[in-house]
Amino acid sequence: MPTSAVIGPLVIAGVSLEPEQENKLKKLGVRDSKLVAHKKRVRLAKIIEKIAKDIVVINVDACRIDTYRKQGINLNQIEVMKFVDALDYLDAKKAYVDSPDVKPERLKALLEKMTKVDTELVVEHKADHTYTVCAAASIIAKVAREDKIEKLKKEYGDFGPGYSSNEKTIAWMKDWLSRNKKFPDIVRETWATTDTIKADKEQSKLSGWFSKKI
Repeated sequence: MPTSAVIGPLVIAGVSLEPEQENKLKKLGVRDSKLVAHKKRVRLAKIIEKIAKDIVVINVDACRIDTYRKQGINLNQIEVMKFVDALDYLDAKKAYVDSPDVKPERLKALLEKMTKVDTELVVEHKADHTYTVCAAASIIAKVAREDKIEKLKKEYGDFGPGYSSNEKTIAWMKDWLSRNKKFPDIVRETWATTDTIKADKEQSKLSGWFSKKI
């Protein structure tokens, strides 16, 4: 899995399927989105949208993530809040949740406490490797994020996939900050990656000032 995104939204998806639909998607090759090539992901997303009983997609833009974090709410907590929103919307009898927490029982307890609906929860780490319905949701979420990223690139230039581990993303951030006083609101300002790039710029300016004074 790529490191955390530093550009663009957090996207969470929920998919509701009947058993026969789940079997059909499994035969078509629906699995964890990270294990499916981009073109196939897009194709499978369209199939999922056609045959699913219901789908919910929740976008949390970068600036909204920053607002949450400034209030002391971390990314895992944001995800929990949005999981609850998805569960409440789908209102299924049974739900399978892919836990970002390596201790899924901790997430399960939170969800049971926070959700408004009476849903039997199966919460597992890497559930998208085990349950086709979770894999379908991961594909919907990833394709939705990729679509959003492509739209942002048309406005802000090619910044790559928007992950901290990506060289093109980091190069774009450094170039943007070299030409502008601040980042646009598509960048997660509260991320360590962003802080590092800002600090590097300030250090570079300071070095230039000393060299002129020598």
